[in-house]
Amino acid sequence: MPRVACAAVLGVLAAASPAAASERWGPVEDLYRPKVVSRWAFVNHVVTARAVPYWDGRHVGRLTTKTEDGTDELVLILARTRDREGRRWFRVSLPMLPNNRTGWVPGSALGDVGKVRTWIRIDRGRLRLTLLRSGRVVMRVRIGVGRSMWPTPSGRYYVRNRLSGRRLGLIYGPLAFGTSAHSTVLTDWPGGGVIGIHGTNQPGLLPGRVSHGCIRLRNRDILRLGRRVRLGTPISIR
Repeated sequence: MPRVACAAVLGVLAAASPAAASERWGPVEDLYRPKVVSRWAFVNHVVTARAVPYWDGRHVGRLTTKTEDGTDELVLILARTRDREGRRWFRVSLPMLPNNRTGWVPGSALGDVGKVRTWIRIDRGRLRLTLLRSGRVVMRVRIGVGRSMWPTPSGRYYVRNRLSGRRLGLIYGPLAFGTSAHSTVLTDWPGGGVIGIHGTNQPGLLPGRVSHGCIRLRNRDILRLGRRVRLGTPISIR
């Protein structure tokens, strides 16, 4: 992220609560830079996410160690700071409704921080998925997205897990990525309507607005994507 934009983000945080920021935690460093490098980490134990990086901050969510599919839970790291006792805190993207919610968790709740240089951008208007690595386009394909009554949600998300083989039904093709996005309509579906990026057994429908909110790719394209994308990859949907 450019320095000017980063400074603007920090300025908003400081303006929101200048006294608390100066007394309870130090400078906030922005870590969300998908054009360059992004950071993620597994969740070590159940933890409460808070509105500010301190123990008495308002509760905004709860992270567990497993996803809806039973895989190890992970979070995309957006920023970091230290409180007045010297403890590390990370602002993370929370994989739950409402979409695009964020919260602060102590560093002790997360595992080792991993890095990725890939970034998935999804354009619902043009029905296109673009994969970038270090800011350069390495793949661009046509896709299927949600129908008007089951829209694919816009926002900033990330790849939470990867499923293949017997864990998938035929309708999902050979490979699927689970994301941190959730349907705002099909909330009573198993797992709360997690939005996936997956293959299909109906390639003739693509490209188009054909799904319940998930991103559909032709099987050859999801396999290409699978060779290039790692867990923690940020996703932008517009």
